[in-house]
Amino acid sequence: MTKSLLDTIEIVLRNRDTDHLLTVYIDVADNSLSRKWLVALNGILVDRLHLEKNYCWLGFPDGPRNGNYLIDQINHSISAINLAGLGYQINEYFSLENSVDVNGGVNHRKFNLLHRYFEDLQGTSTNISAYYWSADTTTRWHIRQLNLLCHEFESWQLSWRKKLTAPEWMRPSQLMCWLQAPRFELDESDYELFGIETLNRSLGGVYVGVNKAVGKHHWEVFQDEGHASRLAELTTTTLSSQSEAAGDFDIEWAKDPGAYEWQRRKLTEFREWLTANGFDPEDKTLTIGHPRVAQVDLERSFGTEDYRLIWPRLNTHLDVYQVKTSRAQAQYDYSWQDADYMQQQILALKG
Repeated sequence: MTKSLLDTIEIVLRNRDTDHLLTVYIDVADNSLSRKWLVALNGILVDRLHLEKNYCWLGFPDGPRNGNYLIDQINHSISAINLAGLGYQINEYFSLENSVDVNGGVNHRKFNLLHRYFEDLQGTSTNISAYYWSADTTTRWHIRQLNLLCHEFESWQLSWRKKLTAPEWMRPSQLMCWLQAPRFELDESDYELFGIETLNRSLGGVYVGVNKAVGKHHWEVFQDEGHASRLAELTTTTLSSQSEAAGDFDIEWAKDPGAYEWQRRKLTEFREWLTANGFDPEDKTLTIGHPRVAQVDLERSFGTEDYRLIWPRLNTHLDVYQVKTSRAQAQYDYSWQDADYMQQQILALKG
């Protein structure tokens, strides 16, 4: 990270069993995108937007949102959508057994279909589906869950498998997403932070979050559909570049794979896939990768830069209690385990 810093952010994590607090310190870099992002984040904190705690800690295999729980939630949302009278039926049932392939990984065929259902039902930010317009707020909440639970299960299953076979390569991350977060447009100066090599995320790196245009990006499609896949054959329908962002962000808590031969080989295959599908791998306007805007000060936060010592502390503090910048702060004294949490979110979506 550059030595020129805009701000230091404090994220206070809580152990809900003991109320013990753990503060994570984040240094914000000074660049075009981070300046826009920090303004957007401050606005989120001032407006007290709802932090999406049911989509926050991904790839933590021993957390309470485990595979069985996520599968149950997927089936629950499918059932609610089928009963909503939208004229759209999902004839799929998920179980832990049929959600995993013969090698112990995610059954991508099944989860690509789940994502396709979400795309059909919601559409994109510039072309909202007629199904979504006709749905009530509760049904819209369930439509949104199809997307979130799809990605959350895929992340959980990857880390669960790695826990058993190569625990150093589990992929925990922290997604900080707020409901109704205002968006801002990316411009040419922001594209310089993208690129294929930025798919290699560093431990404690802070990255502008998910694609606000809705849909999968090129790397996700390549990972899900395979090296031989071609655009005309894709299950997913909304492969798109990132055109918008918000004050949302991700913190990478996994090891950086960039120095390893298997990752270099994978990125070479990805470049070949892009070329075969008519894309220029060096075109940064494709917004491939993860633009980094900040970095966790690991020594100040944990007293170490060793992931083997950091992960156990995170595992006991999987609840965001407070976020603070030099200009704004907000507390989040609620939990996805609250009996009325779904209603809390629906109320936030109505606002």
